[in-house]
Amino acid sequence: MRYRFLRFPGGKEKAVTLSYDDGKPEDIRFSEIITSYGLKCTFNLNCKKQRDVFLTDEQVQEHFLSKGHEIAVHGALHKAEGCIRPIEGITDILECRLELEKRFGRIIKGMAYPDTGINLFSNNASYESIKNYLKELDIVYARTIDGDNNSFMLPDDWYSWTPTAHHGNPEIMEYIEEFNSINLSKSTFMPGRAPRLFYMWGHSFEFERAKNWDLLRKISDKLGGKDDVWYATNIEIYDYVNAYNNLSYSADGTMIYNPALFEIWLDIDGETYSIAPGEMLKL
Repeated sequence: MRYRFLRFPGGKEKAVTLSYDDGKPEDIRFSEIITSYGLKCTFNLNCKKQRDVFLTDEQVQEHFLSKGHEIAVHGALHKAEGCIRPIEGITDILECRLELEKRFGRIIKGMAYPDTGINLFSNNASYESIKNYLKELDIVYARTIDGDNNSFMLPDDWYSWTPTAHHGNPEIMEYIEEFNSINLSKSTFMPGRAPRLFYMWGHSFEFERAKNWDLLRKISDKLGGKDDVWYATNIEIYDYVNAYNNLSYSADGTMIYNPALFEIWLDIDGETYSIAPGEMLKL
């Protein structure tokens, strides 16, 4: 019996992802900065009718999609699912998804909860109800904002995906230093070999409001350009982890089959292996 741990593409032990909300014009400057450092972001957008000022389809294509970033649902009207009736939550998410998919010609299955999201509940809303209707709407993950922490762990519930920290957290640079110093190959403690994820969120207009774009550059410089880090969007993280979890094992664990369409990496008792699409690994 062996211990197995997910490794990100290339056998990397760590990943970094960003998530920024509302689709404001400041997202263009934000995207230019993070892209120059090799970071990838999920931009969470509302419907056109919600925003007086919003990005054009051409701007989203040029500054987000063509740079390898993701766009995701943020509600047609930016309403907290926890504070509106379930039928209203369903309508808000579905309208947003339908509009974004039509505008940009791609399947969109991720989201970030708007406003207070799933931190407050009223009007017969509940987390279980919201989670259930998001599944029915083919939403596969939803980012929340409930408590910064430096555990750097992958979510155990994709519908309550808690980021590492908001960029304004006064401990953000310390968190990054701690994350950068992690070296799983040196860990002799079994749980310490689990993969790590640094996940930052916020709103790009906050940098403009605080006149501290230099903070974003400092963060990007500290996070970017690392050979041992996979830089990915939220959906890329989800898809890869899901593919890892769908590996097929023989009863004794000596054979592992990869049914996914991309290569999967894993650590087995301290040795790194990769399994190509359709390949059977025999240990």
